[in-house]
Amino acid sequence: MTEENKTEKKHCGSKKGAMLAYGVIQLGTGVVSALSLAAIALSFCSVNKEAKVFTDCVEQVRDSGKSASASVRFCNGGN
Repeated sequence: MTEENKTEKKHCGSKKGAMLAYGVIQLGTGVVSALSLAAIALSFCSVNKEAKVFTDCVEQVRDSGKSASASVRFCNGGN
């Protein structure tokens, strides 16, 4: 091997570590993104359930003879 080839291999070794770190960081950010999306999806499930309960409350209060706005105010915690 010539001196030129040896120096090229040494430079390649330093880039190898940087590329490995870059790959690990990319993989880590992908995992974090996936977990974040899963958390958002689960929070939508609870919002959907809460909205269904609220709608049921409004319908029950409207059936008792109150107006729509009074029903909403009642289900929001007002009197």
